[in-house]
Formats: sequence, structure tokens, C-alpha cells
Amino acid sequence: MSSIQEQIQEVEDEIRKTQYNKATSHHIGRLKAKIARMRDEIEKKASSKGGGEGYSVKKSGDGTVTLVGFPSVGKSTLLNKVTGAKSEVAAYEFTTLTVVPGVLEHKGATIQFLDVPGLVKGASSGRGRGKEVISVIRNSDMVIFLLDVFQPKHYEVLMDELYQAGIRVDEVPPDVTIRRKDRGGIEINSTIELDLDEETIKAVLDEYKIHNAHVLIRENINVDQLIDVVLGNRSYVRSLIVVNKVDLAYPQLIEECRRMYPNSIFISAHKGTNIEALKDAIYDCLGFIRVYLKPQGQPADMEEPLIVMGGTNIGQICDRLHRDFRRKFRYAQVWGPSAKHPGQRVGLEHMMEDEDILTIIIQK
Repeated sequence: MSSIQEQIQEVEDEIRKTQYNKATSHHIGRLKAKIARMRDEIEKKASSKGGGEGYSVKKSGDGTVTLVGFPSVGKSTLLNKVTGAKSEVAAYEFTTLTVVPGVLEHKGATIQFLDVPGLVKGASSGRGRGKEVISVIRNSDMVIFLLDVFQPKHYEVLMDELYQAGIRVDEVPPDVTIRRKDRGGIEINSTIELDLDEETIKAVLDEYKIHNAHVLIRENINVDQLIDVVLGNRSYVRSLIVVNKVDLAYPQLIEECRRMYPNSIFISAHKGTNIEALKDAIYDCLGFIRVYLKPQGQPADMEEPLIVMGGTNIGQICDRLHRDFRRKFRYAQVWGPSAKHPGQRVGLEHMMEDEDILTIIIQK
């Protein structure tokens, strides 16, 4: 009996050998679903066995950023430069053997920074304490891919490792709902025209023993996105590419890296070059918004806004302000971009926008 890893390899070989066309699309979809299911099995078995000391970091602040990169790219130096933390720095690999936290205060936001051991190829399968590192990344709001200017292609390896570990970088969860039912088979409805055919969708669901369900699809997804929805355990994070050690590189090499990653930030963590621009980029990438709190019957505090991430609703703000606010919540009033009219009454699910003014009314 072959191991699960060997079975995965066999299925991957079959996918490579199968020419993709409309006739084979549902077969390839089933094979991809099979691979994802087997990888999920491996992950669950590894989690149940434990396997040494894990990393546990409580999220704090307005957003959490994790530095991701190969060993010795300068993560510890950058953390120290940006936050004033004391992460050990040395010229050999794997200096950081645990998670080192730091805090960046910028534009009124408090951002938690995490320096984790360097990732290497094979990290998603556990190599180089990869499982523990990836568990920290999954719980982050954003990752910074820190690249060595002399090894820029490491980015492709890092992206692949995170993808294999179920982390979707710069993606949003597909707008798909799968509601299981007791009988009636698979019912598929969509609000737009789909590239996926019903046979492929049913083949993927069948691989996960979903035989009775209502499927509602509101965007044109591919088979990999459908599998992500079925599994329901994917993590979606934002990212920023930062290229380090530019003080050591020739201008031609830096220019070549700029062509590869035109939206990246080029820094020297050692010399502190471009660190302020990096802080601004982190703030912008996290998508912070400002919410001004207005006590009932009083003017709003327009001097010190509450900094939250875009996509935050009133319920989450209640959780942030006081542990009893959600339980005692009656209603809220909103003035600003998200309100249909000034002082609109809204509930816990109302999404806030930048520069909204908010009053929360609770039970006495």
C-alpha cells in the first residue's frame, strides 16, 4: 500500500499527462479535489500527533503582519529597525528559532509585527519547522515577503509553499455558498455565466461525499476556488513584497528586480534606507479606516479616531471597545459615508467606512 504522499504524486502525474479540454475538465477537477482532500488528511494527522512545541502568539493591536522569507534575508534586522524589538541578528541561517513580536506605531495605528523562522522549500510539508511557521502566517492579516536582492526568485518558492499550505495571498474568499440538505441531489444555481460545467462541480462535490446540496455561485470561479470553498479551511491574507540589501547591489541588479516586482519596496534594513516609505506602504496595504466615536448626546471625538481595518462591522467594534457591548447592544447610529442618511439606525452587521461617526447605544 503506497503512502498518501506517493498517492498524491501519482495523481499529480496523471494530471500532467491528461490534456486539458472540455471533455476532460471534470476528470481533472475530480483529480485536483482528490489531491486537496489527501493533503488535508496529512495536515489533520500532523495536527493530531502534535509533534513538538508549536508557536502560539496572541493577536494584538489594529493589525498583525508576519515577516516571511528564506533564512538570512534580514527579517530580524528589519523587525528591530521598524519596531525597536530585540530579535537576535547574526550572519548564519535560522538565527530566529521562535516567534519574536514587535509593535509598529504609525499614523495612529498599532501594528503587531511578527518575525518567524525562515521558510525553506518543503515548509508546507513540515521541513524547517514549516508547519509551526505557517500556523502563525495563517492567523495574520498580512505577510511581508522579504527578499534578498541577490535571490529575487525565492518569491515564487514562498508563494508556492503558502499556497500548498492553504494560504491564499491577495485573494478574497469566492462568493459561493454550499448548503447541504437531506435529499434531492445537487442543485446548482448561478447569478452569472460560468466556465465550470455542472458535471465538473458535481464531480468535485462527490469527491467530498457531498451528494445532496444547494450550490449558489455569484462569481465565475475555477475548480481550485471551488475546492477551497468545499474545504472551508483556507486563510486569506494581504501581502507586500520588500526587497532587502539594496546597499550591497549594483544599480543594474536593482533595476532588474524592479522589473520583476514593480510594486515592491526596496530597502536596506541594515542602513535604514526607505524604512519610512515601508511603514506607509504597510499602513496602506492593511486598508485601515478611521471611525470617530460619538457618545450619546455629546459631540464626536474628531481628534483621536478608532483605527480599524476595512471590512469591520459594528459588532467587531463592540468587541474591541468592551467585552459586554455586544451582549448589551440595542442599536447604533451612523453619520458619514456608510450611512444612507445622517444618524441612520443600524445593527451589528453594518459595515463601517472611512471617516464614519458612530454612536453605540447599549442596555443600562
